[in-house]
Amino acid sequence: MTAESKTLGSGQMFDGIAARYDFVNRVISLGIDQSWRRRTVRALELPESARVLDLATGTGDLALLIARAAPSSRVVGLDPSQKMLEIARTKVEKAGLGERVELVLGDAETLPFADATFDGVSIAFGIRNVPNRPRALAEMARVTKPGGRIAVLELSEPRGGVLGPLVRFHVHSVVPTLGALLSGAPEYRYLQRSIAAFPPADEFAGMMRTAGLEVEPPHPLTFGVCHLYVGTRGAGS
Repeated sequence: MTAESKTLGSGQMFDGIAARYDFVNRVISLGIDQSWRRRTVRALELPESARVLDLATGTGDLALLIARAAPSSRVVGLDPSQKMLEIARTKVEKAGLGERVELVLGDAETLPFADATFDGVSIAFGIRNVPNRPRALAEMARVTKPGGRIAVLELSEPRGGVLGPLVRFHVHSVVPTLGALLSGAPEYRYLQRSIAAFPPADEFAGMMRTAGLEVEPPHPLTFGVCHLYVGTRGAGS
């Protein structure tokens, strides 16, 4: 692993952009990112009193949406960035959800939870930053109860369609430039490279199957600039 890869995509990198992370995301996604998260919550199909794990929880947006959508649920948000979690804690307390949303420092490759702990697991815009994705997916499957669902929301680079060139221009040029200008952080140039390097949707879905999940066809969102992947842990796995 190079010195750059140890920094870019790591918890330390996100510490550096935590303060303006939410603002920049709203601007570069034109506010659509929250609608993607709400669809992710629905895809989990959570039972009453569910226990849910939100990986790469960042500033807590998805964890909070889950807690609000399932009022009897308990949510654990895990992230490798201490500064992102500090912002998430402020948002959780402001929402009055401190008793139901727990925030934990950690990474997706080595989850500190027992087998079959959670009714559902989610990760939004984080799996591409995990160095060993197969290991993280296996860990997600391990901690999910049989019949529980895993929802992965991730940015992608459109590979066809009439609007493909326009969206690729947005990803390659607008996102890193605007992100760096608004946040004052060159780390947003990493965003474009990490999206371009992420495997095609069918390939990533195959990775989820290898982890032992029953996987739905990937759901492209907003002209394919984002995909929602949903898998279920089988009763016998």
